[in-house]
Amino acid sequence: MTAAVRQQTGPAEGAAGSAVFWRYFTASAISNTGSAVTTVALPLIAVTALHASNFQISLLTAAGNVAWLLVSLPAGVLAQRLPLRGVQVSTDLTRALAILSVPVAAAFGLLSLAQLVLVSLLVGIATVVFDVANSSFLPSIVPKEQLTARNSLTSLSGAATLLGGPALGGLLVQLVGGAAAMLADAVSYLASAGLLRSLPAVPPSAPTTRQPFLEQIKEGLRFVGRHPVIRVCVLDATLINFGCGALAALVPVFLVRTLDAPAGLVGLLMATEGIGSVLMAARTPALGRRFGSARATVLAGCFAAGTAFLMPLAGPGWGLLVFALGNAGFSAGVVVTSILTRTHRQTVTPPELLPRVMASVRFISWGAIPLGALAAGAAATAYGPRAALALTCAAITLSPAVLLVSRVRHLREFTD
Repeated sequence: MTAAVRQQTGPAEGAAGSAVFWRYFTASAISNTGSAVTTVALPLIAVTALHASNFQISLLTAAGNVAWLLVSLPAGVLAQRLPLRGVQVSTDLTRALAILSVPVAAAFGLLSLAQLVLVSLLVGIATVVFDVANSSFLPSIVPKEQLTARNSLTSLSGAATLLGGPALGGLLVQLVGGAAAMLADAVSYLASAGLLRSLPAVPPSAPTTRQPFLEQIKEGLRFVGRHPVIRVCVLDATLINFGCGALAALVPVFLVRTLDAPAGLVGLLMATEGIGSVLMAARTPALGRRFGSARATVLAGCFAAGTAFLMPLAGPGWGLLVFALGNAGFSAGVVVTSILTRTHRQTVTPPELLPRVMASVRFISWGAIPLGALAAGAAATAYGPRAALALTCAAITLSPAVLLVSRVRHLREFTD
């Protein structure tokens, strides 16, 4: 579909457009809350019920994120060729069914680590396709001048669920067990699918004359690789996500086995990520206006890298507050970077390329998450969780370094 045609089916204005966005926003908030519960419940099931090793926990984390390497590029083409709303609804239903298999297997005494890995993989694949479609859907319902504010709101929603979801997950695991706690995630995906089904249909954006599948993938990758700002921001995001993957694999093990934290407290400590994200997601538009999108991103990257070093310094008892501060500070810096760079991509990318560009960015940057998880598992096995966490934080410092040695450091706004 050409840009002219997309304008004819563009964002609704006024009250109608606002109502559409808020249904989109609510669907994301509900499913994110359920996903945050599973983020805590799944590794805790493996640690406490199945007695998984450090490397097996990292394998579970990697399985949930390896889909970014496997299917994100084809997902960009599919999101362009298929109706976006249909893609979103079908992937929500797929995730609900996969999650439901865990409490069902547990009820019959059949739950195994292999099933958890498979569920994590299936949910990850569906999430990749959903995420590409979802991020491409937003510019179709929101005017360009409102994108930063709306991206900030959606990130604020995700941050709020990171605050409440892990705490709820840890509490549910402690009260009813990990497998039963995952029912909350399954219900959230079903509710999200129902809300998304009520949104207006957005027709496929593929051109009338279809290019070969692989050529469409290459075109998206070429745009990312040749754009002077997007290319640097993707490298920065790749390094951040490598660290995030490592943290996802290490943090539950570090808190349970090194600091002896109970399941309920593990959820609360992991929820401190949401505190930092909530605070900074709300402030990101103001930071962008005050410092400029490029400068604000550089400052946020330095802040995230500096505060991350508090996490491996944590100890039992009151020393857990040190971990909480580091976790909150790291996530605060990351959310600012995420909002500003995503808005820039959505603004400067031609509409007919947007799904493929978003998919290409996810392939490169989010593909680092499983690699970080596996590297962290190997490091934890060799040196212990605390040392592995310290190495991870050292690697995170490469993220702002990439921005500081690039042309981005000379810019106020990314669009300069």
